Amino acid sequence: MQPAQPGRLLFVDNIRIMLTIQVILFHLMIIYSGTGGWIYKEGREDFVTGLLGAYFVTVSQAYFMGLFLFISAYFVPGSYDRKGPGRFFRDRLVRLGIPLLVYSWILSPLLVLVKLLTEGVSLPWWNYLPGLKYEAVIGSGPLWFVETLLIFTLVYLVVRQFTRPRPAAPTKETRFPSNGMIALFAVLLGVASFLVRLWHPIFWNFKPLNLQFPFFAQYIALFIIGLVAYRRNWLQSLPERTGRLWLGIGILMILLFLPMVVAGGMEIEPFLGGLHWQALTYALWESFECLGLCIGLIYLFRRYANHQGWLAHFLSRNAYGAYIIHGVVITLIALGLRNLALYPLLKWFLVSLVAVPLSFWLSSLLLKIPCVARVL
Repeated sequence: MQPAQPGRLLFVDNIRIMLTIQVILFHLMIIYSGTGGWIYKEGREDFVTGLLGAYFVTVSQAYFMGLFLFISAYFVPGSYDRKGPGRFFRDRLVRLGIPLLVYSWILSPLLVLVKLLTEGVSLPWWNYLPGLKYEAVIGSGPLWFVETLLIFTLVYLVVRQFTRPRPAAPTKETRFPSNGMIALFAVLLGVASFLVRLWHPIFWNFKPLNLQFPFFAQYIALFIIGLVAYRRNWLQSLPERTGRLWLGIGILMILLFLPMVVAGGMEIEPFLGGLHWQALTYALWESFECLGLCIGLIYLFRRYANHQGWLAHFLSRNAYGAYIIHGVVITLIALGLRNLALYPLLKWFLVSLVAVPLSFWLSSLLLKIPCVARVL
C-alpha cells in the first residue's frame, strides 16, 4: 500500500480513476440504452432500458464532467508557477493538443468509416473528413473535454499575463466556504444554466467544435473554482462535517430525480430548456447534485481513499490514456458484437467488464512508446 506523499494528492488521483471509468460506462450506456448521442447505438431500447439508461446518463451528466474540470483546473496554477508561461504553453499544447488532433482528424473519421462499412454503406472519401458530413471540425467524440480544457487553460494563460505574480505555493490555511455560501452559489449556478437554456436547450450542440453550451455555465464555474481552490487550499481545508452534509445533499438529489420527473408530468421537453418551471427546477436540481457530489466525493476519497496499491497506481498512470482511446475501444467492441442478441442492460454490463480494463491496458501499451509517453 502506497501512502499519500507530501505534495501528492492520491485521493485526487483516485477520483480521476473513478471518473474515467464512469465516462466509459456512460458512453457504453448511450450505445445500449439509446439515451444521448454517440457514433453508434444498438437501437434495441425497451421501457426499462430507456428509463434506467436515462437515469444513469442524466445523474452522471449532472456532475462528473464538472468535477473533472474542477480537478484539472486545480493543478493548472501550480504548473504555471513552476514552468513559467512559455514551457506551460508548450506542455499544454503537447498534452492536450496532440491527442485532440489525432482523435479528431484520424481516429474519429476511421471509426465513421468502419461503422458505415459494417452497415453496408460506402461513401466518397470526402464524406469522412472532419467538419463535413459526420464529425466536428475538431473535438469529436469524448475529446470535446480535452478541447474545452485546452481552451480554458489558454484563457487562463492569457489572463495571467495581465495579473500580478502569484506565490509559488498555495495558501496553507484558508477557511472553506460556509454551507450558506455554497448553497447560494448552487442557486446562482442553477439560474445561470436555466438562462442559457432559454436559447440553447439541452441536446443543443455547436457542431463545428462539438461543444454543448447548455452545460457550460457549470463547466466554466467549476474550472474557475478549481483555480481558486488551489490558491486557498480548499481540498485540504474542507471540513469533514461540510463534506458529509454535501455528500448527503448529492445523494438526496439523485433520489429526487425520478419524483421530479413525475411531478413535471413525465414529459422530457419542458425540462430541457425554455421558459418552463420544469427547466428551472431541473437546472437547480442539477447544480445542487453537482456541488453535493463534488464536495462529498472529495471528502469521501480524502477520508477513505488517500492511498494507492499497485492496481490503483497502474490505473492512475493510465487514466488519461484510457480516456483518450476508450471511444475507439467501446465502438469497435459494440460493432463487433452488434449481432449478439442479449438484453441491452445485460449486454452493457458484460461489455463493460471487457471495455474498462481493455482501455486501461491498451493505454499502458501506448505508454511504452517513448514519443507517446510524453503526450499521455
